[in-house]
Amino acid sequence: MYWKDKVILVTGGTGSFGKKFIDLILREYEPAKVIVFSRDELKQHEMRVAGFTHPNLRYFIGDIRDRDRLRRALNGVNIVVHAAALKQVPACEYNPMEAIKTNILGSSNVIEASLDAGVEKVIALSTDKAVNPVNLYGATKLAAEKLFVQSNYYAGGTQTRFSCVRYGNVVGSRGSVVPVFLKQRQTGKVTITDDRMTRFWISLEQGVRFVIRCVEQMQGGEVFVPKIPSMRVSDLARTIAPDAKVEVIGIRPGEKLHEVLISDDEARTTIELSDMFVVQPPEAPWFGHAWEKQGKILPDGFRYASDTNPNWMTLEQIQAMIAPFEEAINQGKEV
Repeated sequence: MYWKDKVILVTGGTGSFGKKFIDLILREYEPAKVIVFSRDELKQHEMRVAGFTHPNLRYFIGDIRDRDRLRRALNGVNIVVHAAALKQVPACEYNPMEAIKTNILGSSNVIEASLDAGVEKVIALSTDKAVNPVNLYGATKLAAEKLFVQSNYYAGGTQTRFSCVRYGNVVGSRGSVVPVFLKQRQTGKVTITDDRMTRFWISLEQGVRFVIRCVEQMQGGEVFVPKIPSMRVSDLARTIAPDAKVEVIGIRPGEKLHEVLISDDEARTTIELSDMFVVQPPEAPWFGHAWEKQGKILPDGFRYASDTNPNWMTLEQIQAMIAPFEEAINQGKEV
């Protein structure tokens, strides 16, 4: 088993993804140690109170903006899962330099510290908003992707390899629209920005398991994209609150009608497998180009977008997706 006896560090380990990843990796993969690296002592305390007290789990206060602290935390680490980011679109728009410091300069610090520490594999979480970005958050994640892919140049003579995972909206993560609709339902009115809007959707566990698989398979320089379904946001609203009034309030600044996971330009270097796409580094002389043997080249002009995706969620699938959140509400839990 690849993960057995490995030392893993998760930046942003107190977030939705981080907690799910840590829970799953400790239960199923027998790592030697998992390190939560985050800047918020309260969230680390809340994780402990919530039961994250495994003997192989460690907590490390630190900010990815602080390269020296990262170097200290990465001593003896084999794998880094880089999930720390400022990701709220409005917050990034109104605090642009803060988004740049965390999402771009912080990612650069993760790369530099990983190279210095001799980490084996480093994988960064990205987003569909990094493709043809229209907001600062997407632009910072695009820059972070480029940093991770191109940093394999620096790693060529060492064991360290860098790759990215890119996927769409995570159901129920912090900032997800699902908890918002569930709360709005109580008022008898839900708000959507545009009735035509579509999004890619993936569950938290699907995202975590995809990252685990990509870490195992990465050679360095790839951007891994899962094949996931699309959903109309209006269908989600009407499924969650069938009796509520739906108010269309207009697209917010930095928001798209539809998202793209692979652009037509990227498709030229992308390989399609049965359940995912692998965007290979376009001109790298190093590694990450052996995927052609495992999949097929995409046709000219291919574009993986949420509005033209052949895979759509049915109303029954949407209902199944939101069922755990309904159950949590019935039990009096926060969602």
